Amino acid sequence: MAEDRPKIPAALKRELLVEAGHRCAIPTCRQATPLQFDHIEDWAKVRKHEFSNMIVLCANCHARKTAGNIDRKSIHLYKANLSVLNNRYGDLEKRVLELFSMSPDADILELQGGLDLQLWYLLRDEMLEKVNRGGGMISIMGIPARESYKITGKGREFVSKWMAARPVDGAELELNED
Repeated sequence: MAEDRPKIPAALKRELLVEAGHRCAIPTCRQATPLQFDHIEDWAKVRKHEFSNMIVLCANCHARKTAGNIDRKSIHLYKANLSVLNNRYGDLEKRVLELFSMSPDADILELQGGLDLQLWYLLRDEMLEKVNRGGGMISIMGIPARESYKITGKGREFVSKWMAARPVDGAELELNED
């Protein structure tokens, strides 16, 4: 019965919202409202609220999951990929990856200069590389006013896996086939 189900603790809700960036956890959706808290393995089966078994979905994606249009294995992969993204990359890095996912024909991104430190892990993981586009470079105190970054083949593959609910590098997941 519904009255037997305890409320999801506020701290757990906050953790889940932060994990998903206060948006639907499905990267091809990313809707911001309304959001719902979903048990990956159904509540009726597990009968507890645990971070590892919960994910934030928009109302539409939650209904699609409930109807079987988004399978449980995909939801597990979205959750695992979120963990890799959140533990490895900063906000700007995730936004750069998301931008390249929304613009599959784009290869180069021009940003204000001096952002290498905020893009450190994408550069270090060889998903992004700096490119010299030539021309007159304006610099302020030795920092270029603008810099260009190119997504690499490795970066494009990572984005493709992330969007398709396939394990990204580091997303170790053992699942039984549903």
